[in-house]
Amino acid sequence: MSRIMLEGMEFYAYHGCFKEEQLIGNRFIVDLEVEVETSGAEVSDRLHDTVNYQAVYQKVKEAMEHKSHLLEHLAGRILDNIREEFPGIGYMKLKVSKMNPPMGGRMKCVSISIERMYK
Repeated sequence: MSRIMLEGMEFYAYHGCFKEEQLIGNRFIVDLEVEVETSGAEVSDRLHDTVNYQAVYQKVKEAMEHKSHLLEHLAGRILDNIREEFPGIGYMKLKVSKMNPPMGGRMKCVSISIERMYK
C-alpha cells in the first residue's frame, strides 16, 4: 500500500453557520491523504493502475462548491464522494481548515480532521 497526498488545496467557498459566512465566503485549505495499492502502477507506469490525482482533486473541488453549515458535514461529504469514485481506497485522512474564521478575535484557522478505514 502507498499513501498519496494532496496537500494545501486552496478554495474560496461559502461554508459556515452564520448568514454572513454563506454570503461573503472565506478561504479554505484542504489536505487529503489516501492509502491505495500502487504496485500495478509501479510496474506498468499507467494512470489507470492507480488513483488519478486530478480526479480526486475534482471530487474535492465539487464538494467545496456546495454550501455546508458545518466543517464536519463538508469533510464527510468530501470523503464519501471520493470513496464512491474510488472504492479501492483503503484509508483516507482529510483535514479542512477555515482560514481567519469569524471567532471574535485573531486566529489563523479552525480545522476538522477525519480519518476513515475501509475494508
